[in-house]
Amino acid sequence: MLRCIQNATTKSRGLMQIRLKHTLPPLPYEANALEPVISAEIMQLHHSKHHATYVTNLNAALDKLKEAQSKNCVSSIIAIQQAIRFNGGGHLNHSIFWNNLTPKGGGVPSGELAEHINRDFGNFDNMKTQLTNASIGVQGSGWGWLGFNTQNKKLQIATCANQDPLQATMGLVPLFGIDVWEHAYYLQYKNVRPDYVKAIFNIANWADVAQRFQKAKSM
Repeated sequence: MLRCIQNATTKSRGLMQIRLKHTLPPLPYEANALEPVISAEIMQLHHSKHHATYVTNLNAALDKLKEAQSKNCVSSIIAIQQAIRFNGGGHLNHSIFWNNLTPKGGGVPSGELAEHINRDFGNFDNMKTQLTNASIGVQGSGWGWLGFNTQNKKLQIATCANQDPLQATMGLVPLFGIDVWEHAYYLQYKNVRPDYVKAIFNIANWADVAQRFQKAKSM
């Protein structure tokens, strides 16, 4: 049982705020649309079970946070942060992931995104190799990311453990993510993560990545 630490000076602050519930976004395509790269069974389980659970648990954690804040229970507020980070990160990461993929994907980026990839990595193949190796090399569960550094205006490769959100963890705006939790591929690829990671590029939605890149540049 956590012992509440109260701050009397902030006891009534912020109690009238209204919070909307987070909801599971629909897939932007049919569950079988990404076959043969990702099977319909994996997509259904990944979206309707795993992502849905993150949303449910995030809402529950935020409800607990609201209650703890109403009581000014600092110890409870601190304890709830991990659940918000994990489930909130899972919700954010997957909401990006679904749109990063498309049945008409693959190929190479074009336009300004391609120019920046060439500038920051030498060429697309170098970026692809670095992101592939980083994603394969994640220890345990996590994500491989192509992100944008708003400070130096450069594209960067990064990895995050578990469901840690890239922007909060590394300060990079997420552009293209590869989910390397086993639930994302094990039913189809078993323990051969490299095959899954390499196949992801065949359904990469570079148009979506380019849109995220343009927004990131304006930050």
